Amino acid sequence: MTGHYAQVAFTPLVRAHQEAHGSARSYERMARVPEAPDTLGAAEIDFLAGRDSFFLATVGETGWPYIQHRGGPAGFLRVLGPRTLGFADFRGNKQYISRGNLDHDDRVSLFVVDYPTRTRLKIFGRARVVEPEADAELVAALTMPGYPARVERAVLIEVEAFDWNCHQHIPELYPREAVAAALDSLRERIGDLERENARLREALPPA
Repeated sequence: MTGHYAQVAFTPLVRAHQEAHGSARSYERMARVPEAPDTLGAAEIDFLAGRDSFFLATVGETGWPYIQHRGGPAGFLRVLGPRTLGFADFRGNKQYISRGNLDHDDRVSLFVVDYPTRTRLKIFGRARVVEPEADAELVAALTMPGYPARVERAVLIEVEAFDWNCHQHIPELYPREAVAAALDSLRERIGDLERENARLREALPPA
């Protein structure tokens, strides 16, 4: 966890619970850094480039949080700068809850998980929606070639803080395509071994 992530997340009520449960002192030291936004480093950039989905949290006018899953080809969540992320907003069920929430409050939280390695990255940021009529070039640049989803707009996120979270309780899951490829390879190897065994048996002298 970065010191600035702690500054954002540790509200007075949060600190009160940390004090009650004995973790306040160590976290207090962590937050003693200048109040400046975090900058994405090589580890964060490499991790995000390989992801094909993430969860996006926004806040509505009623104060209720809303979480939406965003998916696409690996790398559709682009790192555009040391503090800037961008992605093409694909057409979904046309409820536009996240879209409407961003008109009310630009604060967002991203939860990005790599299940095979049981790794997760949490990001606080501020989002800005870019419609095609405002910047068609940007929307086109974030569009993934060959991906059949319809792009409605682009979303840019200025990173405020991030946290590499504990892997505890994250299930170790693998994409179906990766499992299928591994099984195909095993089947091919088994077939080769069976054919080799048959050839060797034929070469044996009669009993």
